[in-house]
Amino acid sequence: MTRPEETATMLAAPVSPLARPSVAGALRTIEGLLMSAGQRTARRNAWTSVLEDRRRAEDRREAEHLMEAVATRTSQAT
Repeated sequence: MTRPEETATMLAAPVSPLARPSVAGALRTIEGLLMSAGQRTARRNAWTSVLEDRRRAEDRREAEHLMEAVATRTSQAT
């Protein structure tokens, strides 16, 4: 016959480290509970805009470097 402690231990499901939610996932869940769908959409759109602005800024820096390189080569060749 098993003791009550053993029964409780045997019934407990093994916990996998992969089964635990991540901090980001937990924050998203809390955000979903606290915010309406419109607020989530607005936040997502704002973040997308930030990423797009960063991409355009990087493109401008790259174009500026290329123009400087071309200008430097042209002045040396003359």
